[in-house]
Amino acid sequence: MILCVGLNPAIDITYRVDRLAPGEAHRVLDVRRRAGGKAVNVARGVQALGVAVTTLLPLGGLEGADVEAELAAAGVPVAPVSVQGRTRHTVTVVDAGGEASAFNEPGAAVSEADWRSIRTSFAARCAGSAVVVLSGSTPPGVPVDGYAELTAIARAEGAQVIVDATGPALLHALDAGPALVKPNVAELAEVCPGLDTAAAVAALRARSPRTAVVLSLGAKGLLADTPDGVWRARPTRPLTGNPTGAGDAAVAALAVAHHLASPAGRLDWPVALRQAVGLSGSAVLQPVAGAVDLDVALALAAQVDLRRLDLPR
Repeated sequence: MILCVGLNPAIDITYRVDRLAPGEAHRVLDVRRRAGGKAVNVARGVQALGVAVTTLLPLGGLEGADVEAELAAAGVPVAPVSVQGRTRHTVTVVDAGGEASAFNEPGAAVSEADWRSIRTSFAARCAGSAVVVLSGSTPPGVPVDGYAELTAIARAEGAQVIVDATGPALLHALDAGPALVKPNVAELAEVCPGLDTAAAVAALRARSPRTAVVLSLGAKGLLADTPDGVWRARPTRPLTGNPTGAGDAAVAALAVAHHLASPAGRLDWPVALRQAVGLSGSAVLQPVAGAVDLDVALALAAQVDLRRLDLPR
C-alpha cells in the first residue's frame, strides 16, 4: 500500500482560452473541474500504475464533500479527516499555445484540534503502508515542522517517505530523514539561495546523506543525486500541453519504484528515473492535471536520455 497525504487538497478548475491577456475579459472555451491537489494527482498516478493507494485528506465544507464523493466515484480510496474550514479551489488558465497560468487559493486555516485529528488519523494509516508520500503546500496553522513530524511517525512504522514540499517545510522534513525529496528549480533556489544547482543539491544531500534528492528541471527532465550515484534523465523531444500535475506524475512513478523495491530490494534508479520522466511527459499531454496515459508513458520512457554523472561525492 502507498499512502498519499495532502494537507491542502483542492478542487482544480482548468479554463482553456485562446490567449490570456491581463486586464481583458476572456471567453472560456472549455472548463474542467475535478478533485485535485498534489497528493490527489500522485494517487491517481500510482493507481494508474496498478499499485494499491489510499489518500489521506483534511476536507471541509461542501467543497470537501465534493472532493470525497468524486474520488470515491473514481475508485480512488480516500481517508477523510473532517476539518473546520472549507476545501480550497485552484484555477489554471491554459492558452492555445499550451502556456498555463495557475491561481492557487491558500487554503483554510487548520486549528490545533484539526492538526491533532490529522496526526491521529495519519498514524493509524501508516501501519501497513510501505511508502508514504507527503505532497503539496500546507495551509495556515500547520506547524512549520509538520511534515517532519509526519515523516518521523511514518518512519517509526517502517515506511519509506517521499516529500514534495517547499521552503522551511522541506528543510525540516529533510532533518527527519525521508527516503527522497523532490524540489523543482525554484523551490531549490528558495531553500539554498546564492548556490548554483549542483551546489544546492549537494547541500540538501549533505543535510540528510541517506536521502535522495530528485530535482525537477521542468521540460528538461530530472537530476537525481542519490546515495547510489547521480543521474540526469531528459526527454528527447519537447512536449506541449498542460504541465500542471507533471511533477506529481513523476512522484507517483518514484513512489511505485520504492514500493516495488521494498522491503529488502535495492531501487533501480535508471529504471525509476526513466519511468518518472515518461509518466511526467504523459501527464503534460493530458488536458487536466492528474491524468496519465500509460501507453504514452511507456513510449516516452523508452526514449529518455539517461546519463550517470561522475560528480564529486
